[in-house]
Amino acid sequence: MKLPLIAPSVLAADFSRLAEAVIRIDEAGADWVHLDVMDGKFVPPLTFGPKTAADLRPHSSAVFDVHLMVFEPENLIEEFARAGADYITFHAEAVVHSHRLLGAIREMGKKAGISIVPSTPVSAVEPLLPYTDLVLVMTVNPGYGGQSLIPGCLEKVRTLRELRSRGMGNYLISVDGGVNRATAPSVREAGVDVMVTGSAFFDARDKAGLVKELKGG
Repeated sequence: MKLPLIAPSVLAADFSRLAEAVIRIDEAGADWVHLDVMDGKFVPPLTFGPKTAADLRPHSSAVFDVHLMVFEPENLIEEFARAGADYITFHAEAVVHSHRLLGAIREMGKKAGISIVPSTPVSAVEPLLPYTDLVLVMTVNPGYGGQSLIPGCLEKVRTLRELRSRGMGNYLISVDGGVNRATAPSVREAGVDVMVTGSAFFDARDKAGLVKELKGG
């Protein structure tokens, strides 16, 4: 499978037609379905819970990449695991015992991810890298779709690549926020493994063409 993987976020889809949205993701040749879960506290908006993920699961064979933008994510991981999540990612800023939570996700047979907002340095999660399967670098302040990518955040991707090359874990590096045709070349150059894209994907007339272009094809 060619890297980077493309993970359209249903946050940018029509919520009255989410089943159709995940079908379109599959049809476009994208790799993952990114599910942004927001609690209205860690970030201002409120989106959906485990039942939505469970209801969507039969409509897609893609990897379900659940991104928990919530406080107390430990209270949700079991439900999302049962709902069909493949990756479950929580925010370092929302958890005290991150190592414990990463272990709990893996014990459920799921891939464990940790995310950092633009103001959080890689050094804040460096001790956790050997215990994680995915590091999600937010390249916008989380909460709302359609924001512009913060270019300086891509330096974190380079740092994570360097740490990985030195044996500090075997994780995928994902970027979320402002990924589109214009920014994709710089995101790829930084060395990302997974590109989360929202508005760019769902606004595109030729979704398959966009996926190919984001991959650099």
